Amino acid sequence: MATAAESRPPNIVIIFADDLGYGDLGCYGHPNIRTPHLDRMAAEGMRFTEFYSAAEVCTPSRAALLTGRYPIRSGMCHDQFRVLRSRSLGNLPDSEITLAEALKTKGYATGAIGKWHLGVPQFNPGGHPRKHGFDFYFGLPHSNDMDSTPLAPKAAPKLAEQKAEWWNAPLYRDEKIIERPAEQTTLTRRYTDEAVKFITANKAKPFFLYFPHTFPHTPLFASKDFLGKSPRGLYGDVVEELDASVGRVLDTLRQEKLAENTLVFFTSDNGPWLIMNQQGGSAGLLREGKGSTWEGGMRVPGIAWWPGKIKPTVQRTMASTMDLFTTSLKLAGAEVPNDRAIDGLDIRPLLFGIGTVEREAYFFYRGTRLMAARSGDFKAHFMTQASYGQPKHDEHTPPLLFNLKLDASEVHNVATNHAAVLNQITQAVEKHRAALKPAPSQLVDLAPLGKP
Repeated sequence: MATAAESRPPNIVIIFADDLGYGDLGCYGHPNIRTPHLDRMAAEGMRFTEFYSAAEVCTPSRAALLTGRYPIRSGMCHDQFRVLRSRSLGNLPDSEITLAEALKTKGYATGAIGKWHLGVPQFNPGGHPRKHGFDFYFGLPHSNDMDSTPLAPKAAPKLAEQKAEWWNAPLYRDEKIIERPAEQTTLTRRYTDEAVKFITANKAKPFFLYFPHTFPHTPLFASKDFLGKSPRGLYGDVVEELDASVGRVLDTLRQEKLAENTLVFFTSDNGPWLIMNQQGGSAGLLREGKGSTWEGGMRVPGIAWWPGKIKPTVQRTMASTMDLFTTSLKLAGAEVPNDRAIDGLDIRPLLFGIGTVEREAYFFYRGTRLMAARSGDFKAHFMTQASYGQPKHDEHTPPLLFNLKLDASEVHNVATNHAAVLNQITQAVEKHRAALKPAPSQLVDLAPLGKP
């Protein structure tokens, strides 16, 4: 006989790391970073080998996950202002339907814990998570490096000299700033405490927990229980603490007898921040990292866990963070918006091993520029850009073409041997552009210095 928890719509938990690379977990091949909880999650569930973020940097990737749409459709991207800044006046438009808003129509409790980066409540109350469908919020409004104390030097200190008190990011509980600067050495633990409280407080009804971590975005901070413990240094300390956080969330679901009715998905917002050297992560065998539409910038870890529903599997079919929007709504029995383009697909057939998912093409944007497109095994680059911090981009006529099944590192250009494939992808790009209706960018306007 089904329990009450099993007879209601499933709970949904999305854990979103920041700047975690494809190669940074044990289950994705890292030799030194110890991630036993994520490794177990992957062994018990589905580990995707070709899972993509919808953008190569923070703000647009988060907008895409929560709306199921390429960020160019919502105005959450820009070619120069790559992300919302600490004084940005823009935010995710009210007209966008977030995953939280859609799930609330089916009675879900909704909570966001961690880095928001879709609006700065201090300068624009409309940018607060609670204006976009979340009942509860605890976290930072933007990246942890975006605000510094008035006493900070004009030039940022060297990474090795960073101190917790240098950074001045505000910590919110709902609409109230409860700490400034946020004590970042305890941030992961406190986020996790709040996640456990949210789960236990809402266990009698379906819930959606969006858990976007602040780390391993730099500056890096780990608590005393993890600091200095990883063979990989401080970066490893931070990732191993994130792993322990995932373990606590999964343990809570087991203890509360919710695991069999909860989908948990772990992924990252983009690839590793390579210019941070040892304080940045690794994309493994993939080319480039954060800020680039090469594979290392947008192919990220993707792990789905749902005991009794998702069988232990390595999934080699391509999927995306935008698919989590559509899939979650289908699981909840909620309506997928039909008054706008939704780019995410329903990947339940992949998760449950009952079929395939057909995708005509997947498009790689950097800001408002469509840089590349993938169809089947092949990816065509119309423009290429090195990782974040490298300003130059190159245009390619004819486009570069790589067979990702044979060459995930994108080393061997096979364009001369596959003219028909290039033509097919080019037609898909033209069709996409013809139907695209870009929204005005929300990332441009800044509040004057010194004004809330």
